Amino acid sequence: MSTADAHAHDHAHDHDHPPHLAHHFETPAQQMESGKLGMWVFLATEILMFGGLFCAYAVYRANNPDVFLFAHRALDTTWGAINTAVLLASSFTMAWGVRAAQLGQKKLLIGLLVATMLGGAGFMLIKTVEYKAKWDKALWAGTTNAFYQEGGQLADPGEAKYAAAYIEHHGHAPADGGHGEGHGAGHGGGHGADHAAGHAAPPAASKIAPPAAPPAGLHADLLTNDRPVLSAGESMSTGIGAIQAAHRGSHYPAFTELDPLNTNRTHIFFQIYFVMTGLHGLHVMVGLGLIAWICYRAGGPMTRALLVPGLFAATGIYFVFLWWLVSGGGGWFPIAVLVAAVLSLLIGVLWGVLNVARVKADAEGEFGPGYYTPVDLVGLYWHLVDLIWIFLFPLLYLIH
Repeated sequence: MSTADAHAHDHAHDHDHPPHLAHHFETPAQQMESGKLGMWVFLATEILMFGGLFCAYAVYRANNPDVFLFAHRALDTTWGAINTAVLLASSFTMAWGVRAAQLGQKKLLIGLLVATMLGGAGFMLIKTVEYKAKWDKALWAGTTNAFYQEGGQLADPGEAKYAAAYIEHHGHAPADGGHGEGHGAGHGGGHGADHAAGHAAPPAASKIAPPAAPPAGLHADLLTNDRPVLSAGESMSTGIGAIQAAHRGSHYPAFTELDPLNTNRTHIFFQIYFVMTGLHGLHVMVGLGLIAWICYRAGGPMTRALLVPGLFAATGIYFVFLWWLVSGGGGWFPIAVLVAAVLSLLIGVLWGVLNVARVKADAEGEFGPGYYTPVDLVGLYWHLVDLIWIFLFPLLYLIH
């Protein structure tokens, strides 16, 4: 074949080559199957990562059932259920969007992608409300948690008693709303003592006298604990779990009913909660970015002109909401949030107005019956995000 014939053949091949087909694939079907295989491998690694966290949850809960029975009441089941419904609805609109892309319904596709983003944004707004409630009651992660102990000692016993009273009142602050030592003693300690007296006495004290000095490396709590340390099975058959079973699930331990080893570990429940839900929230935000990218490619000039300014405006609205939550506190944080809200809203609105003035009509986007692989792959990722929450919600909020 001559050089001219070769160029003519390559030119004809380029005309026959679909615009979205990479040169190392022979057919669009082969490209799509390869992309889906790669996505499934990636999702498998995500499952492995969350699987490690679920294993940590299972081990800690099996070894500390009393802590979970006490601490899980700090979580707001109503907001968790609403968030579950929001994510399930967004998963439905995402699946419908994939079908719209397959059928070439491009305007419907854009509308469904926007609805999915609204669902993800709504999830993050609700999660912000939940996190703010934990922050207000000193039930945050790390050393800021009211139950965090070093050497078996609470950093702030008054704050711990207030947080315990808040949990024991099923997520409602006690009537006087104070944080001090007297508040904790009146509601946390007294409430717990009433529970203990009304339902069951603590296990009998150990008859084994502790040694005069703790051996090197042994935590002091193991020696000063005046109650026998129960295994997970023993705790559920003879401890707090048995009391709850006797009351058909209506009894939950007060903080004062927990043995010293469990009070020393109470904060770990909140560490697990924030790590698991925080990592899931990070995946939600990544998913929102991917859906925005798909929406940008699915639309024409008008959609593309408005999408990025719209994201700036949406960020500003979120900061306004966050400022409303934190405005009661002092310091620099509420001011910084308000400044960020105003700047984001101004950038979004002005940018959108300038773009709309230049763009007069919309046009077809990239996706249709011949090419919808990115929509399908992002949909798979979003379904995994929803599926993980379907496990997190009952494990953290309901199963106790």
